[in-house]
Amino acid sequence: MQLQVTQANFAKALQAVSRATTSRAGLPVLNNILLRTDNKRLLVAATNLEIASVTHIGAQIDKPGEITIPAKILTDYVANLPKDTVKLSLEGSNLTINCGEYTSVIRGTTSEDFPELPTLDEKESITFDLDVADFKDTISQVLFACSNDITRPVLTGVLWHSFDGDMYAVATDGYRLAEKKIASTKSEFQSIIPASTLQEVGRLIHDELDKIEMRFDETQVRFQVGDHEITSRLIEGKYPDYRQLIPKTANTKIKVSTVELTRTAKLANLFAREAGGSITFEANAEASELTVRSVTSEIGENNAVIKSEVSADGSISLNSRFLSDALNVFDSTEVNIEFSGKMSPIKLTATSDSNYLHIIMPLKS
Repeated sequence: MQLQVTQANFAKALQAVSRATTSRAGLPVLNNILLRTDNKRLLVAATNLEIASVTHIGAQIDKPGEITIPAKILTDYVANLPKDTVKLSLEGSNLTINCGEYTSVIRGTTSEDFPELPTLDEKESITFDLDVADFKDTISQVLFACSNDITRPVLTGVLWHSFDGDMYAVATDGYRLAEKKIASTKSEFQSIIPASTLQEVGRLIHDELDKIEMRFDETQVRFQVGDHEITSRLIEGKYPDYRQLIPKTANTKIKVSTVELTRTAKLANLFAREAGGSITFEANAEASELTVRSVTSEIGENNAVIKSEVSADGSISLNSRFLSDALNVFDSTEVNIEFSGKMSPIKLTATSDSNYLHIIMPLKS
């Protein structure tokens, strides 16, 4: 193998794919990055067997070939080279890297031991072109509601599915739920994408991108982000019937300033941390007020009153951190709060965005 690439393109590609490497015991090759000539391009890839990260960069190919190189030394070395042409030449398993006055030799491993890169059946898969802004909004609004409990693997991912002609992304940890309606679709599908995969796709998004291609088959999902591909296994299992958690009606409806409620929630959390995060909403229709109260025996108590539109009196207790997490992703001047008694779920929606809702389960007061 003998070729030339620019330092900037090579460093960027290595940085992107190196996050998919792993030091899994028994498979040291997974800690390596695959370099393979591909027509007039250089393929740069890594995998941890759950996710594969692949990118192509333009190259002047003088002699084809392939090799795997330890990710950390290669990524760090190339990142610190001057912005010049990088020449790569392979003799046996030794890769010589030359850039200006700098030359190094890194010992690699044959690519025969590197796992085969995953492919999707183009005919059997479903493809969507997603607007980048919509995708970024979606992952920011639902990803934080995923569970970290590996004993319930389906809840550690985001459910992407179709329902009544629309595509939705949903996440829940059993205590809260976030649902985002993304776009209309004629396809019928249901797939659970690992949260870590969506986080990685989010890292690859840059300002020059307008669209992301998303392709599903029965077991995998592939994201095409510019010249970069992320292919991931889907999480197996049946996602809970989450729609039964979404209240159809509400006795108490409140419209309140998002900024005021966010500030109030943060202040209440200072007291609520010593009481399991519990805060109480008390809605007063006659006074058009929402009172947010937190009390702890060790610290004291906090009360805040916010002028609001209130349909009926009501009271409910909830987790202050869950409330703050939800409010942080609302891009709306006002938020709607709905609930029906102390033991019913509380629903939050933005007054300016009907495509997103958030559910928080109540706490026993």
